Amino acid sequence: MWTESILHVDMDSFFVEVERLSDPGLRGRPVAVGGTGPRGVIASASYEAREHGVRSAQPTSTALRMCQDLIVVPTTHGRYGEMSERVFEIFRSFTPYVEGLSLDEAFLDVGGLRHHYPSPKDVAVTIREELQEGLSLPASVGIATTKFVAKLASEAAKPDGYLLVRLDEQSGFLRALPIDALWGVGPATLASMEKLGILTVGDLAELPEATLVTTFGPAQGRHLSDLANGHDPRPVEPDIQAKSISVEETYSSDLEGRDVLEASLLAHAQRLSGRLRRAGLTARTVSLKIRYADFTTLTRSSTAGTPIDNPRDLFQTSQRLLEQVDTDRPVRLLGLSATSLVQSLSPQQLTIDSDDNWARVADAVTDVRDRYGDHAVDPARLLVTKRQEPEHS
Repeated sequence: MWTESILHVDMDSFFVEVERLSDPGLRGRPVAVGGTGPRGVIASASYEAREHGVRSAQPTSTALRMCQDLIVVPTTHGRYGEMSERVFEIFRSFTPYVEGLSLDEAFLDVGGLRHHYPSPKDVAVTIREELQEGLSLPASVGIATTKFVAKLASEAAKPDGYLLVRLDEQSGFLRALPIDALWGVGPATLASMEKLGILTVGDLAELPEATLVTTFGPAQGRHLSDLANGHDPRPVEPDIQAKSISVEETYSSDLEGRDVLEASLLAHAQRLSGRLRRAGLTARTVSLKIRYADFTTLTRSSTAGTPIDNPRDLFQTSQRLLEQVDTDRPVRLLGLSATSLVQSLSPQQLTIDSDDNWARVADAVTDVRDRYGDHAVDPARLLVTKRQEPEHS
């Protein structure tokens, strides 16, 4: 069992970073997303802008006075929702235990991955790599025994970092924090505490719970005492079951020829299988997405009676779907997705020549890749087929 199995993943300056995907010229410059009118408000600020005091929920006029070089970009909410869905797809490819807090942050319980990763820190590192490599988005991750401490750890890890707070380090980590780091300490409570000489979480932790109950009332007193001492029994509560898991690539040079397309789909099937198996899910429906050079986009789907999750079955299904589209046209984008997801069945007795042999192979391959990277084990066909490099995945 992992003691520190709860992650808090917080996308850094999410709205700004999404805008930078569309306009790379915004990188490295002070940028804010928000309203530009006389009553405009900042929704998100880059770290370059924050150095000048620009903050979210700040009037845009104030932000412009604090940072004269500030670039204010109007909000494009549809785009943020779309990217948020892709972010959460990555979260759920690791674990079904994802509790979303907003478009750009979530708690994850990764305790079930202990057989696939050496430590929860390795899970956090891999999630950050997938977000960066797949979506070009930075994220900060806190790792701890509780949701509360994990959230504080992700804040301390910003920007674009991670922090593991071990159980034996938790008290020291908490005690040094200012008192308003605790949930529930607003301006009024903060003023009351300052009058009592309570300036840090350590100051609060030294007070008996009875004193806090007398001062702040039963509910808030116990709440503050628990948080100051690192007690937070709340589990990660998944808000929705994953609806789909997918992989796709947009290629810098168009794919041409059925053999090349099949090789790319084989790589997709390997990745998709790994994501399904890490999440403990199988798929009844597999869909192929293909976008040609002229941007015409087609999807084809197949639903099986028995859910699948191993790369051989996923690849064979994708081959059948490929027969339903024109493979003579240049292809710009190729994707493979799994839907109608269900929890994986418990392992069954292995029988000679049964599909369970392939399931065992898939388990072994997933373990090796989790430890040593996605390309530690590849099908021989991918080693001899020239693959084109993707722009995005």
